[in-house]
Order: sequence, then C-alpha cells, then structure tokens
Amino acid sequence: MCGIVGIYNFGNNKPVDKDILRKMCEVIKHRGPDDEGYYLGPQSSAHSPQTGLGIRRLAIIDLETGHQPIHNEEETIWIVLNGEIYNFLDLRKDLEIKGHRFYTKTDTETIVHLYEEYGYDCLKYLRGMFAFALWDSQRKQLFLARDRLGKKPLYYFEKNGSLYFASEIKALREVPILDQEIELEAIDLFLTYQYIPSPLTIYKNVRRLPPASYLISGKNGIERISCYWELNFRQKKIITFPEACQEIRNILTQATKLRMIADVPLGAFLSGGHDSSIIVGLMAENSTKPIKTFSIGFREENFSELKYARIVARHFSTEHTELIVEPKMAEILPQLIWYYDQPFADASMIPSYYVAQATRKYVTVALNGDGGDENFCGYLRYQAIKLASILPFEIIKPEFYQKLVKLFPLIDTTSGIHKLRYFRRFLGALGESTPVRNILWHCFFTNELKNFIYSDFMKQKLKKNAYDYLLNTYHLAKANNPIDKISYTDIITYLPEDLLVKMDIASMANSLEARSPFLDHKLLEFTASIPANWKLHNWTTKYLLKKTFENFLPKEIIHRGKQGFGIPVGKWLRNELKDYVKQILISERLSNRPYFNFENIKILLENHFSGKEDHGYRIFALLVLELWHRIFIY
Repeated sequence: MCGIVGIYNFGNNKPVDKDILRKMCEVIKHRGPDDEGYYLGPQSSAHSPQTGLGIRRLAIIDLETGHQPIHNEEETIWIVLNGEIYNFLDLRKDLEIKGHRFYTKTDTETIVHLYEEYGYDCLKYLRGMFAFALWDSQRKQLFLARDRLGKKPLYYFEKNGSLYFASEIKALREVPILDQEIELEAIDLFLTYQYIPSPLTIYKNVRRLPPASYLISGKNGIERISCYWELNFRQKKIITFPEACQEIRNILTQATKLRMIADVPLGAFLSGGHDSSIIVGLMAENSTKPIKTFSIGFREENFSELKYARIVARHFSTEHTELIVEPKMAEILPQLIWYYDQPFADASMIPSYYVAQATRKYVTVALNGDGGDENFCGYLRYQAIKLASILPFEIIKPEFYQKLVKLFPLIDTTSGIHKLRYFRRFLGALGESTPVRNILWHCFFTNELKNFIYSDFMKQKLKKNAYDYLLNTYHLAKANNPIDKISYTDIITYLPEDLLVKMDIASMANSLEARSPFLDHKLLEFTASIPANWKLHNWTTKYLLKKTFENFLPKEIIHRGKQGFGIPVGKWLRNELKDYVKQILISERLSNRPYFNFENIKILLENHFSGKEDHGYRIFALLVLELWHRIFIY
C-alpha cells in the first residue's frame, strides 16, 4: 500500500522538475512512511518525452527487496503501484514458465511482466486493489490504471504539454501551474450525495480516473480513457440455492485467505454486523493464532454496536480491542478534511478514522466487511424499493406524500428516531418512479432544498440536474429488474465514490492497509449472476448470505437487523457542538461565499436547533464545505 505521483512532459521537451516530484511525494508521506523511490527517465533527448515517477511505500510484502519503482529485465518498463495484487504468486508461476525472470518477490513486478505478455489486457488477470502508473520507454507511453471497484484512487490534470498524477489531490497542489478554480457542479453534487463522483473533483481542471478504467498518454497527451470491466446482472446462472450457498462460501473463503497474505502484523475491523463478523470468522478458521479485532462505539446506545462485536469476539476467541468515540468533532474535523482533499460529508469518516488509528497501534493490515450490503441487498432501501414496486403509490401525486411527511416531525433523538427518519424518507418519495425514489432515498439536499439555500448566482450557473448522476446509472444498468438495477447503481456509485473513499483515506491517514474480501471481483460477478429474490427474500435482506453462514455465526448476530456505521450527528450538532456550528456557519466568511442565500442558511440552522426538523447530516455537509474552503482556499 503506497502513495504514487508522477510527471510526464510529453509536449514541451522540459526535464522533469525533481523538486516538484519530491514535494508531491512528501505531502502524502502518511500513505507510505517506510520508503520512497523515484524514476527519472532520460532527460537529454530533445524529442523524447520526459518522465518522472515517485512513490511513498508502506511495506507489506517483500520488505527487503520490494523497493519501488520496479522495472523489467531491460529496464525499458518502469512501474509504481499503490495496492496489492492478491493472486500474484499464481501469476508469477505462469510468467516464469513463459520465460520471464524476476529480481524481487513483490506483487508489483508481476504487473510489469504481465504487461510485457498481454499489453493493456494485463488488467484482466489482476485480482486485487490497485492504482498504478507504468512507463513504457519504447512506446513512449504512460499507462495509468485503477482496480475494478475503485478501492485505490488516482487523480490527474494536464496542462502546457505536461500530465501530472497522484494518489491524492494535495500532491497535485504542489504543482505551481495547477489552476485551483472551483467546479460549481461538484459542489452541487456534493450537497446532493455527500461526495463528489468521478471523474469530477472540486477543481475544474483536476479529474479522478474512474474505477475499472485505464488512461493512455503518449506524445500528444491523453490518447484515451477506457473501461475494462463491467458487471452484468442479466447473465443468470442455472444453479440451485444450496449450490449458490456453497459457491459463496468457497469464493469468500478464498478471497479472505488471499487477503491474509502479508509480511507484517494483520487484524480485522469488527462492527458486530453480519459482514465483518463473517470475515473475522473466516480469518479465525484459517489462522493458527487468535485474530486481532478492533471495534469502535459511542456512549449513545442507539449508535453503538459494541455489545454485538463482543459476542463475535468471544465466539471466535479473538484478541479484542475497543474504543469509545466522544463528540470531539471540532478537534478532529479540520484534520480529516485536510486528509480528504475535497468536500466529503459521510459522517462515519470520523469513527472510521478513529478505528483505523486504534488498529494501527497493533497491526499494519486490517480486513473489513465493506461490500457485503452491495453484494447481497443489505440496505433498508431495498426493502423500500420492493414494497413501493408492489403497491401503486405513484398514482397519487408526490405533493400528497410531502404533506403526510409533515405530520411526523422529528423532535429529538429518541429510541425510535432511526425508524421515524427512515419512514419519513420512505413516505416522501412514494409518488415518484423507482429510479427517482432511489435518488430521494440517497440524497441529503433535495433539489427543492438546494433551491431554498442557493444564491441567485448559484442557480444561474448550475446547468445540470444532480439527480441525473444516479438516474443515468440506473437506466444504463445491465439488469432486468429494479432490485438488480439498484444493486448495480450502488456498486457503480455509492460504493466506490463514498464508502471506498472513506475507508481509503481513513486507513491511509494512519498508514494502515485496509483489505475487503467482499469486494473480490469474482464474488461480485457471481452474486450478479444469481436471482435478486435470493438476496432479498420476501422482506429479509441478505437472505442468501445469512443462510450460507447461519450455522457459522452466533444466533444473536445472524438474526440481528441492519444498524449501519453512523454517528449521532443530529444530536451532537444540536447540543455539544451547537456553539461550534454557529461559529463556523453563522459567520461573515460564509456569508461572503457566492453559493448561498445566507438568511435561508440561518433558517435551516434554527429549524434544526429548535428541534422542528432534523437537518443534522445537511448541516454537517455545510460545515465540511466551509471548513474545506478555510483550509484550502481562504
């Protein structure tokens, strides 16, 4: 696991600025504190592209000889890799049979020889998480690529005959010619979904390479960006339910075992939910030593899962560590925003950071349960989609349901607040079509609410409807029924752009490698090929997964409902953090931002503070946006 950077001067015959390359590496030192390395291509030829690659390395495999950049036998191909290739040993054996010779024991070198053998199709053979940059000096081409699900990030911009790339935007900010003009569409999408989807970023001229994509840059700059993998929910297997259970057990066991390969201490995040509990159990089953597990909780019982994590830890005899999170958001939030580079408002980034911080004191690699909900229809939204598709709710105009919502006010945090919030969101979208319902059950600021808080300037500048992002993905899905279409949409949007960004930054900020067996592409391909009603059976979410492991997990875990990994944002912002929120958001600095109607922002805040409405997550997004400006702009 590492951080990578690079400069490719394809059209100006300028040598690579070594100082800039080193500064780009230094600012992402947290991603790789163990080592740094550089490749600087020939700088003398007047007609040859000038290339520089840099890396900060977190040593996981081959601690002795795994120094990057890595090259082929003739030193005509050079690579820097962020990530892990889990099947590299099998690939290496095949390549050695074909005559390739290796000088390290790393997974990184495997990609070099795969590229020699198969060209860009080398990506089809990789089983893992990765973002890499490969320089081919004979073709005079730079080859950038990301893994299928987008676990590892890669950002870039092109200007004045040069291409710059990096694992984090803050490294690109070290380039003096970067234009830092803000992308207003990105702000609109951020407020809608709490993240900025690829390929956009907060900056107009910086782009993020989408998941499952590669970029080729030659002597004339970027030549193409291509997608090399896509899930297909239409190709269903002829298989029985028991056979499907067995296949899931087999794939997930293998995926977990592959992710336990490391030359450093290893453990697991344990929430006590189905997914992380299954991974911990499979690790325990395939280990001769007790697994180290790490959990995080809150004093607010409604948000804490520690009691479930303890049950799992006892069941699998793990070495268990717990941490209680206090509402010290004012202390940690600016630091987190610096790590995340651009506005990102999934509030669970706070506990994710803390659990990664606690885990890193004991291990360097941690497995997690990310991806289980997307694979097996685990969200409550799936139940809502199914219910809404059975009954003809849409024959009544949406305005009727909006009036009904107002009959169920959110007063304050109570034992039933979660159910009431979900019920209000469910009710408010009933008059819409299935894809629009899905958007409304996803979004934080609706178009109506954004219209309330936006300034006239913002309304005039925004030309696109933020809803189109999810709507287009839904309609382009290779799927035939609504549940499969929603699964596809989650895997293409929410998973890589929110959940995986959150985990990558939270873990790498603490120099910790996070691995996700549920995100093995072979598992996703299989779950896409089985009937949706095996995953959402009647009203039971993750039915197939639960049946597969019903005799493996404790009964208290297998039969528990979905809780989610959240924090009591609304309560904190209404009580302990109220003064902090007012200090940041009811301020002259925010009033001078061109995006908002400041008076309406104050109305939004007052409605939350008084308990009239619950705008906790929306206020958190506004807080993040304003702090981001103060940290990175002015």
